[in-house]
Amino acid sequence: MNVPRAHNAMAGATLVELVVAILIISISLGGVLLVFSQNITRSVDPQLTQQAIAIAEAYLEEILLKPLDDPGGGETGGAESGESRSVYDDVQDYDGLNEQPPSDQAGIAWSGLDGYRVSVTVGGTTALGPGGDTVPTADVRRVDVRVVFNNRVDVTLTGYRADY
Repeated sequence: MNVPRAHNAMAGATLVELVVAILIISISLGGVLLVFSQNITRSVDPQLTQQAIAIAEAYLEEILLKPLDDPGGGETGGAESGESRSVYDDVQDYDGLNEQPPSDQAGIAWSGLDGYRVSVTVGGTTALGPGGDTVPTADVRRVDVRVVFNNRVDVTLTGYRADY
């Protein structure tokens, strides 16, 4: 009768092999979790940038819809003293505007945008007119709207307003 031979070596892993395997898995898992953590932290940045662009576009549109020169013939540089944004009547009035948080033209703050700061610079610039002629500085304004969010996002949009 044939009796199977008994195995002298036991199948399986030793305690040392298990500890080494657990150590390797934990180190690699830590590296993977670190990558996931960094991606999750930075995944909000594009949303913040898009929000900053939308704010800058709203301000730029508001400013560029105003006439180049003061319709009342007032000051030519910046807002008249004591004048609030709700009565700005020309592009130059917005020069030096600095708001945090952003607000509408009536001064009502937009909710949920507390970390954003908006600053506006308006200055004269030269431009090329029809036929390549240079348009005088007095007839063109460059408007820079800068939106910053907690020093993480910094967006500047530029527009031009001409007296045509």
